[in-house]
Amino acid sequence: MYDPSVEPTVAELTAAYAGPDPGRALAAQYAPILLLDAREPFVPLVVGYTIFRRSVHSPSAHRYVELEQRGKRGTDTAIEYALWWDWDITHLYELEHVWVYLDANGEVIHAEGSRHGRYRKMLAHGEPPLTGSRLTLYAEAGKHSLAPVRSWLDTLAPLTRKLCLRHAGLEGVLITWLFRGIIRAKSPEADRLVHTHLERYAFEPSLDFAQVFTVPESSLVPWPALFAWIPRRVTWWVYTLRRAIPPGQRRFFRIARRGASAYAPENTLAAIAIAAQHGADLVKLDVQHTADGVPVILHGQELSRTTNGHGPASQRTLRELKALDAGNGERIPTLEEAIASCREHQLGLYLELESEAVIVPVVRAIQRHHLYDRVGVCSYHPDWLALVRALEPRITTAVLLGSPAADAVTLAGAAGAQYVHPAWEAAPGAPHVPPSEEWTRRVREAGLGIICEHERCLCDLAALRQVGVDGICSSAPDTLMPRPG
Repeated sequence: MYDPSVEPTVAELTAAYAGPDPGRALAAQYAPILLLDAREPFVPLVVGYTIFRRSVHSPSAHRYVELEQRGKRGTDTAIEYALWWDWDITHLYELEHVWVYLDANGEVIHAEGSRHGRYRKMLAHGEPPLTGSRLTLYAEAGKHSLAPVRSWLDTLAPLTRKLCLRHAGLEGVLITWLFRGIIRAKSPEADRLVHTHLERYAFEPSLDFAQVFTVPESSLVPWPALFAWIPRRVTWWVYTLRRAIPPGQRRFFRIARRGASAYAPENTLAAIAIAAQHGADLVKLDVQHTADGVPVILHGQELSRTTNGHGPASQRTLRELKALDAGNGERIPTLEEAIASCREHQLGLYLELESEAVIVPVVRAIQRHHLYDRVGVCSYHPDWLALVRALEPRITTAVLLGSPAADAVTLAGAAGAQYVHPAWEAAPGAPHVPPSEEWTRRVREAGLGIICEHERCLCDLAALRQVGVDGICSSAPDTLMPRPG
């Protein structure tokens, strides 16, 4: 086991490969050149290379590298470059890929690169864009997806801008399939530390790709060496951030409770839209089911509470529910409509299961839309959450605690949840104070995150911030924004 306080440096990694080596010399000859945004704060630190003389599965990417006849010339060699950045603007750990294909004469005849989890041909007008023997590619601002021509990135510009500004750090510690079970530094606390750190680097992309980065030979190492180094590097970063950022300064998730329900009818599309305008990261929505089995967004069974209808929602069809006024002319949204609205407004979802019947539909919706990194599911029922995790282990869950006497760690363990959420404001004699230091320490030692309520529930915002919780729910998400000065 390695000491997390000792930095695994690039110099330490590359020192062993400073001598002459034919494979490294070949990789250096064709190493790519990247054109980065003029305001890009991050550059690659080290590059792992693999040289292929036959078709084989990549050791570092989720794909098969195939040497085949390309046009009139056959591929003799392929070189894979795994480019390591410490940081993507939205998360810790970035690994992008470039593949350069050579014919028997050593000429570059084909190229591929990574682009948001996929691998695309890197060709400009049918040919690899070269500077001498080096492939020359554009790298998306902050996100570093690769493109052979600038126009590819121009089409992404509106999304790129949102990611580099509003979403900086939002994804925390990234764990891809390659390091699942190997990188163990991820936790709710680690994600908040990364969010805090990267938000300080938020920037407006210039779309001027004037920063030229040429992969130097000194940064090239065989892929197995980089693979062994990466987990230590990630663990060291989390350790360093934990020491540098005290709990009261950590960025928490701003969660709009039932949307921005202080300003619009709760659990409606209008409340979702206003939540985005007021700086929320996620919206907490309640999921019920209709008589015909459709998941809808509504708190409590009794319709008269928030609509002009009466009786239990579960005894009405979707068509009947859609005829009701949910306030100011708003309608009860379906889960699908809520997901579409959140995607439109770049919001995450925090879904509370209010019926056992919605468990499977909620899981299927998350799977269908691939929302694993943008959705959390919570419930007062640990067994419901255990079923969610059994159906889809990639879904993040939180157990709601209805009483201060509840054993948070035990309940979270039974549910397989990553977060605990004190929600005991209605319990007789419940204290309206932040979680105690002892309670918080025990929860943190179990590797769990903490989500709390604001306003009428636990205590004031300053006290919650001082505890260093991971998320705060408020019906007025604008009150969760930092104040000038």
